Amino acid sequence: MTPKLTTLDSGLRVVSYQMPQLQTTSLGIWVKAGARNESAAQNGIAHYLEHMAFKGTSKRNALQIAEEIEDVGGEINAATSMEMTAYYARVLKDDAPLAIDILSDIILDPKFDSSELERERGVILQEIAASIDTPDDLVFDLAQKAAYPDHPLGRPILGSAEAVSQYDGAAIAAYRDQHYAAPSILVSAAGAVEHDELVDLAQSALAALPTVAGPKWDDAQYGGGVHLVEKPLEQTHVVLSFMGPGYHSKDIYALQVLSGILGGGMSSRLFQEVREKRGLCYSIFAYASAYEDTGLLNVYAATGPQETGELVDVVSEQLRTIAQTVSEAEVKRARTQLKAGLMMSLESSSARANQIARQLLLYNRVVSPEEIIEKIDAVDVAAISDLASRLFERARPSLGAVGDLSGLAPYDQIAAQFA
Repeated sequence: MTPKLTTLDSGLRVVSYQMPQLQTTSLGIWVKAGARNESAAQNGIAHYLEHMAFKGTSKRNALQIAEEIEDVGGEINAATSMEMTAYYARVLKDDAPLAIDILSDIILDPKFDSSELERERGVILQEIAASIDTPDDLVFDLAQKAAYPDHPLGRPILGSAEAVSQYDGAAIAAYRDQHYAAPSILVSAAGAVEHDELVDLAQSALAALPTVAGPKWDDAQYGGGVHLVEKPLEQTHVVLSFMGPGYHSKDIYALQVLSGILGGGMSSRLFQEVREKRGLCYSIFAYASAYEDTGLLNVYAATGPQETGELVDVVSEQLRTIAQTVSEAEVKRARTQLKAGLMMSLESSSARANQIARQLLLYNRVVSPEEIIEKIDAVDVAAISDLASRLFERARPSLGAVGDLSGLAPYDQIAAQFA
């Protein structure tokens, strides 16, 4: 089967992938707008809007939204990321019209009732507090802030408590009205779905969307630097990040393979060297963060304060030397892991609906699994060596750390290893 795509006169796109063996449909509305579209004064407002969408419309109150989808055994949720917001559901195939009706209702006609607004403000403030209290959440925000200072990519998706405390319904509605337009939105479905029926449902339910796209976001500006938070913890949590390619770069697949080689599993370099050989930590991994025009290669680890200095030195050495020492066996293993993850995800209708939605918003086309596999297979030792050289040589890293920082070397000393 191949995905089917229809673009309506309004600019709204409808994409579907039929999986005949299923009796359920995963579907949703994806918006190419997220935390990256916020000004500094709006930090957290995209996430607040996502929450308020479920708090009542002119047709349904919050309880009715939950009851209607659960009365048919369905599930409904939403998520805000830097560059996208998704509202999605999973239902039995005959209940797709209900799911589309509810999803379109909550994004087109949220009431922003003042009592619900205040109640949800409290929920979000608790979410922010929980993130601050969770060091292995907070440390990622700190590294991101160091990587992109004074830029939306460097601000937390949840926003700050100070900012969230200020927003009213008018401010949230203004953000939605500015960024939720048909050319920036698509309906995606996978599973037991008939494309023509989905198009008719989307065209009817979302006819009221504005047809003029909102403003584009600012280009990414990588900075690099350090953000530290001292806390009385038993462990020190560290994230070390380096500027990498974005989704449109030819190096995006090499970035993912490189992160797998460094810290993608138990056989990875960092797991073997830092945990297995030296016993410096329990948890360590590398991961790639990618956006439309930029990306990061990140390493996370947590260890005792006395081991922090040695751990960072060992990680830095592994990053500096991988360009000269990477092997064909490592590249092949990481490629295989990446392809296996892709193929496993395609067995899930929810993952498939999300994948084709993201591809359309990023590339304006659906990229076939065969094309993705071909590009992964094209990543060889030379490509990894070249990318690693560009990432780690004469680089300015970003460093975030939380906990007892007594054993952490000064940032300038760490950065000097990559100068």
